[in-house]
Amino acid sequence: MIKISPDLMSIWKYKGFTLNATILFTWILMAFMIFFSWLATRNLKVEGRVSRWQIFLEGLVSYMRLQIEGIMGQKTDYYLPFIGTLFLFISLSNFLLIVPGYHAPTGSLSTTAALALCVFLAVPIFGILQRGWKNYFRHYIRPTIFMLPFHVMGEITRTFALAIRLFGNIMSEALLGSILLIVAPLFFPILLDILGLIIGQVQAYIFSALAAIYIASGVSVTLKE
Repeated sequence: MIKISPDLMSIWKYKGFTLNATILFTWILMAFMIFFSWLATRNLKVEGRVSRWQIFLEGLVSYMRLQIEGIMGQKTDYYLPFIGTLFLFISLSNFLLIVPGYHAPTGSLSTTAALALCVFLAVPIFGILQRGWKNYFRHYIRPTIFMLPFHVMGEITRTFALAIRLFGNIMSEALLGSILLIVAPLFFPILLDILGLIIGQVQAYIFSALAAIYIASGVSVTLKE
């Protein structure tokens, strides 16, 4: 039986508590990111000879800053920690699919829904922090109060679509890989791994770009008030 979602893969059970693959690999991924961040930033230098870790880190941060600035059209340092973390988490989660026995947390609908919920909450939070809650929530009743349910429904549906898009792509790639592993266990899985790496990084970029677009739209609404 092919288990599509890591939610269905039980690792450990104790008195009603079940540790599934989604929780396990999410914890491992977060621990790895924290350790790598500490390792890469513990000896930062502003002059003199810098380490390869610092060069790599500065290049990565610069790349994310340029991408976010190109999407949002404004200074990015305010939004970089949130959007950059989203990108790194999804990118690393998908990249590690090449490791045998690993199951990407992004292949779980609960994980993608949680990520989409973070974006859903970030939009009003950034908007309120920029211009205040009155100016932000006022756009929900523009040009008339009858537009309120439509604005709310639009925010909910785009959040739902954000979660389903990422989950669907990662889940379908994992399912196709399982089928090809059964049909042709030697040749096709190698090509699929390469394709999966590319698709995973594209999905990380798309998710982060959409998050930046949604946040920019929420902030721009308040700036126009």
